[in-house]
Amino acid sequence: MPRPEKVQAVAEIKERLEEASAVFLAEFAGLSVKEQQELRRGLRGNDAEFKVVKMTLARRAADELGLDVLDDLLTGPTGLTFAQGDPVTAAAALADFAKTHEALKVKGGLLGGEFLTPERVGELAKIEPREVLLAKIAGAMKAPLSQMAGLLAALPRNAATVMQQLLEIKEQEAPTTAADEPEAEAAEPEAEAGDETPAEAAPAASDDASDTDGEDPDGTTAPEAEEDE
Repeated sequence: MPRPEKVQAVAEIKERLEEASAVFLAEFAGLSVKEQQELRRGLRGNDAEFKVVKMTLARRAADELGLDVLDDLLTGPTGLTFAQGDPVTAAAALADFAKTHEALKVKGGLLGGEFLTPERVGELAKIEPREVLLAKIAGAMKAPLSQMAGLLAALPRNAATVMQQLLEIKEQEAPTTAADEPEAEAAEPEAEAGDETPAEAAPAASDDASDTDGEDPDGTTAPEAEEDE
């Protein structure tokens, strides 16, 4: 029968996994105590926490939550980063630290129940913070309010997918809107110029014909019709 302290430890890990907006796993073998403290301070400033727990207890907690995908990562000296706020800023802080400390190696993570490979964690770290991204999109795209409301409502359910959708909309729709306006403005003057030219040409042709030939109006009408065609 498991000891009470182990049961309590597993329960605490489960609670952290459930409450975190994202979880990142990283191997930290080779980091000194001072470097680990530096990592913790950097993550704490981005509303995240770096924890070192027993892997047997972590695997048990993950199994009880149905997170079998983490079993292969919960081996060896592995630390868990629990993001409480924006997962992008937490991933960025972890990635920045790994750039200057080769001993820290990101192994993967979870975001909204979706498994992230190390490459996906790196991509997440490059996305601008949620507030900045949404502010740019709101100013760049002219989407219906109902569409924007739907995207914002979906963010808590699957942040990774929605962020990608927002980026695609920003890239595809914003340039198209800007390019269409100059063409529409340029087309209007051409249409006006085309309307005035036949009207000005008609009296000129009629005057010349009446002054030189003295023929009746039927003789001058035919050339004008050919010019219009």
